[in-house]
Amino acid sequence: MLHPSYTDLMKVVNSDVEQGDAPVVNSRYSIVMATAKRARQLIAGEEPLIETNQTKALSIAIDELNEGKIKIMPED
Repeated sequence: MLHPSYTDLMKVVNSDVEQGDAPVVNSRYSIVMATAKRARQLIAGEEPLIETNQTKALSIAIDELNEGKIKIMPED
């Protein structure tokens, strides 16, 4: 099981959205795509934005998203 859960991650991503506006993320697919993209960046050599004991790029990307260090931008 993924910790934090997809719903928790969606709440973190949508926390900056003002009431009445459309959420940035409304599906698990968006969370998966964003964390996969960040994991590829980490594999390519970018430094993690958080202190962590994790060694897997995807786990680091999920932790970064959960701590609000990376943002998912809505598509126009």
